[in-house]
Amino acid sequence: MNDRLDHLLQLLKESGDDSFLLFAVAKEYEKRGDFQNALENYLRILANDPAYIGLYYHLGKLYEELGQPGKAIETYRAGIQQATKSGDQHARSELASALMELED
Repeated sequence: MNDRLDHLLQLLKESGDDSFLLFAVAKEYEKRGDFQNALENYLRILANDPAYIGLYYHLGKLYEELGQPGKAIETYRAGIQQATKSGDQHARSELASALMELED
């Protein structure tokens, strides 16, 4: 294991689709500019744990980075619904701000 990503991938291999680890792996891929692998890991979280609120902001921003504003808007809206359902007002506010900024 020569770096953080290798270590995270090993932990993920041992623990299965843990949302926290998938998120950390996605962020590491993003840092490296490997947006496709980042996207794949974010989408794994979405498929397995849609209540993972932290996902929506970062997935939306990645869609923006990839030039897919429509998907970013859908992601922010879905995140707002999840945050409202869970009572997470901070996340809801952050997602609403990102949505307003993109829609302007």
